[in-house]
Amino acid sequence: MLMWSGRHRLLLLKHSDPQALRGDHSMSLSASQRLIHRLAPWALPVLLLAVWQLSVSAGWLSTRILPAPSAVIEAGVTLVSSGEIWTHLAISGWRAGLGFVIGGGIGLALGFITGLSKWGERLLDSSVQMIRNVPHLALIPLVILWFGIDETAKIFLVALGTLFPIYLNTYHGIRNIDPALVEMSRSYGLSGFSLFRHVILPGAMPSILVGVRFALGFMWLTLIVAETISASSGIGYLAMNAREFLQTDIVVLAIVLYAVLGKLADLAARGLERVCLRWHPAYQVSKGGAA
Repeated sequence: MLMWSGRHRLLLLKHSDPQALRGDHSMSLSASQRLIHRLAPWALPVLLLAVWQLSVSAGWLSTRILPAPSAVIEAGVTLVSSGEIWTHLAISGWRAGLGFVIGGGIGLALGFITGLSKWGERLLDSSVQMIRNVPHLALIPLVILWFGIDETAKIFLVALGTLFPIYLNTYHGIRNIDPALVEMSRSYGLSGFSLFRHVILPGAMPSILVGVRFALGFMWLTLIVAETISASSGIGYLAMNAREFLQTDIVVLAIVLYAVLGKLADLAARGLERVCLRWHPAYQVSKGGAA
């Protein structure tokens, strides 16, 4: 009995069916296009790193101003080997996470109250908006007087920075739901918690998740300032301590760590969007367009 390998069958199919040949070629093109799309976002960063390294190596840029990427990587490897960097990362992550949970939870609750209740809006929204217009980082001297320079002050500042983006987007997400949709849902017998769960919360979810992404950015911004002003541990402390000893490579490494943590937080928020908004038409369109 004649045995055909997979390669022989593919060759026979290509010679007998020109359409199959064109289809295989288009598949290879689409695969290469997907690869290009995946690599395209990295083209500019890689180019900038190459120019940066070349400028330092050629002596065009002083290492006291900006060390070479290779020096930053070497400093990172040293800190990883000693285990010091993991301690600072864990402490900064704990401060950021706890502050985000507290501030985000309060902002979400206030957004639901003012968004769902006219009386809640009258009682709370004006006061919240007034506090929101005060830059939370301007409160640092007062926060230090209240809480000292321990962990409570840093967590309070992070919570305050993340509260308002989630509050605003929750409030506007609820208020922008089509009233006709709510009335139609009530005509079908939905009310109370059922109406909230099946209509209001899904309708407000896209706006809430936008608030989460903004809040994550404010979270790291606030933590950077809080840790550089008063801290004995964390990434900000690592940078300030390195500044005292003119260790520019470690200062740049700390900045890179903040950037990486911010990017990871944004990726986590986008993943949450993909999970929570699978039903949303806009997400389905974007997913189909990306394919």
